Amino acid sequence: MMDKHRRIQSRKPVWRQRIEQKEIKEMTYWNYRIRNMLGGVAVLGLTLAGCEQQQAGPAASPPPPEVGVHITETEPVVLTTELPGRTTAYLVAEVRPQVSGIILTRLFDEGGDVQEGDLLYQIDPARYEAVHARAQAALAMAEADLPALRARAERYKNAIGERAVSQQAYDEAVAAFEQAKATVAARKADVRSAEIDLSYTKITAPISGRIGKSNVTVGALVTANQPAALATIHKFDPVYVDVTQASVELLRMRREFESGALSSDSDEHQVKLILEDGRPYPHEGVLQFRDIAVDPTTGSYTLRIVFPNPSRVLLPGMYVRAIVQEGVMSHALLVPQQSVSRTPKGEPVALVVDENNTVQQRLLKLNRAMGNRWLVESGLAPGERLIAEGQMKVRPGATVTVVPWTDTADRTQLADNPQEQ
Repeated sequence: MMDKHRRIQSRKPVWRQRIEQKEIKEMTYWNYRIRNMLGGVAVLGLTLAGCEQQQAGPAASPPPPEVGVHITETEPVVLTTELPGRTTAYLVAEVRPQVSGIILTRLFDEGGDVQEGDLLYQIDPARYEAVHARAQAALAMAEADLPALRARAERYKNAIGERAVSQQAYDEAVAAFEQAKATVAARKADVRSAEIDLSYTKITAPISGRIGKSNVTVGALVTANQPAALATIHKFDPVYVDVTQASVELLRMRREFESGALSSDSDEHQVKLILEDGRPYPHEGVLQFRDIAVDPTTGSYTLRIVFPNPSRVLLPGMYVRAIVQEGVMSHALLVPQQSVSRTPKGEPVALVVDENNTVQQRLLKLNRAMGNRWLVESGLAPGERLIAEGQMKVRPGATVTVVPWTDTADRTQLADNPQEQ
């Protein structure tokens, strides 16, 4: 290729070659000058920038981060506990026959309300009417013999003074009279027993309430005191709610009452209820009693609460949750939940700002959650500045700028109820 280029160059005229060499020299000269000028401009710009930086001095440090703080304070709080349980009928009566016979009629509507004494079933009374009639006849026979025996005993009593009859005859007359009186009493008892059996052919409601389905039909043979109930009546206005609580919680409450951490409240026996769909029950109940024994299989004991049930909302066997008052904590320390975080070990910690605006970390002991706040047992004191907003921007030992913090839930409540402002 070089040889070919040289051959092409050698073919050009000499004057042409001289002109091209001159142009190449001029281009080289101007490229050199331009490069020198650009380098000078760059050096001058760097020099000026360095001078301006020296005149401005060192860069200013950023301001301390801003955090929102909550001032901790104590307040009286009513402590409650939520316990699971089920409803139980206030009264339950299983209707069973007390005499045997054939069911002639059923006189109630299944699932309807019945009143105490309402007639439910009629058993065939024919046999019991005959027994009652026979008992009355036997009583009449016994009573018919009684006047003659009484008169003979009285005659013998007068005659024995005149020695007209022997003592043995008098004694036999008195014994016969007394035996006749006993026979009359026995016959009266037979009549009463027959009347009771006859009345049992009318099966009535033992309590007022709502009756369930009938387990027998008309024409069925039933026997006295049979194990299977004819029907069951429930009374659930009022209604019982039986809830369970661990025995260790009972020991804790007793310890807190003895130490003075908790005090009793006048409304401590008032209980609220949450239905299984999450809605609150409109009526409050009364704690009736705590069981005297602990179930060894579960380690819990039973609390029985009585609730009014006028609308029949609570049915026997429903799952509910009862909110039971434990007592009043006069100096409770509540903090926002967002101000508490967890260590990798799961320990609750919080950040506070000391008097020098320096961040410190505190290890807390929490009791329970109450709404959107934690009840703190130890780790904080009243009057401390607790960081509730901006925790992610600071670390323990850092200096911060403090601003007041207001709970957004409180602000929302004030906005919804301006008359309270």
